[in-house]
Amino acid sequence: MPDSAQAIHDALLARFGESFPVPADLGGTAELATIASHRVHRRYTDRAVAPDLLRLLCACALSAPSKSDLQQADILIVRDKSRREAIAALLPEMPWVIQAPVFLVFLANARRLPFFAQTHGTPFPNDHLDLFFNASVDAALVLATFLRAAEAAGLGCCPISVIRDHAATVSDMLALPDKVIPIAGMCVGWPAEPSGITPRLPLDITVHKETYKEGNLAAGIDGYDRRRAALRPFRNQREPERFGHAAFYGWSEDKARQYANPARADFGAFVRAKGFCLD
Repeated sequence: MPDSAQAIHDALLARFGESFPVPADLGGTAELATIASHRVHRRYTDRAVAPDLLRLLCACALSAPSKSDLQQADILIVRDKSRREAIAALLPEMPWVIQAPVFLVFLANARRLPFFAQTHGTPFPNDHLDLFFNASVDAALVLATFLRAAEAAGLGCCPISVIRDHAATVSDMLALPDKVIPIAGMCVGWPAEPSGITPRLPLDITVHKETYKEGNLAAGIDGYDRRRAALRPFRNQREPERFGHAAFYGWSEDKARQYANPARADFGAFVRAKGFCLD
């Protein structure tokens, strides 16, 4: 088996606990190996990310599919240390935000469409939930494509969705106008150390054929919990003073405890304040 095909096989085996055959005549195996081997990196060397390289990667990312060619995603590059420190101060549990030499913010930009309507003297009857949704999906596609491009170039990345916990503050810091909102941040840098592959739910749970079939979800989740715990156990249990100390602590319980607390309950109000109609 060629090296890239072997890398795909090994990465997916680690990810899903399942052996996926890789056809001998399959093309594009080098790119597939990069995708299959995705890892989050939270520690970076002092090496700078050259502006020309970053611009190239942004161009690759913005080549992602866009709903109806509307192009409602932007990338905001934050290199200034004081500005990165201000963002990092909001996220003290994530020191890698300031350790990374570059911090990106992926933006949903629904501002241009109403501008086009005004410029060309046409009505704009689409100021409703779909405008927000389309721009957000475009931004997510650009983020995912940037991640692929950066990893292909040897960079390490860590998406930071938690900036939405401080959406209004981040918006003010970055001078975001109406109808432009932060979807997520991303640390970008040259990895300082290897990182492991995070196991994912089995495809029997997440891939459906013809119609949605949930099957025996409890058994599938329990199997995943136990496989993941054997490979990458949690260092700590969330809020043991509230929920107790579980004899077995798996991924599903960690997520249940995480979302037992309110999260971003004010995000809808922020989005509306930025000029979006969510009806």
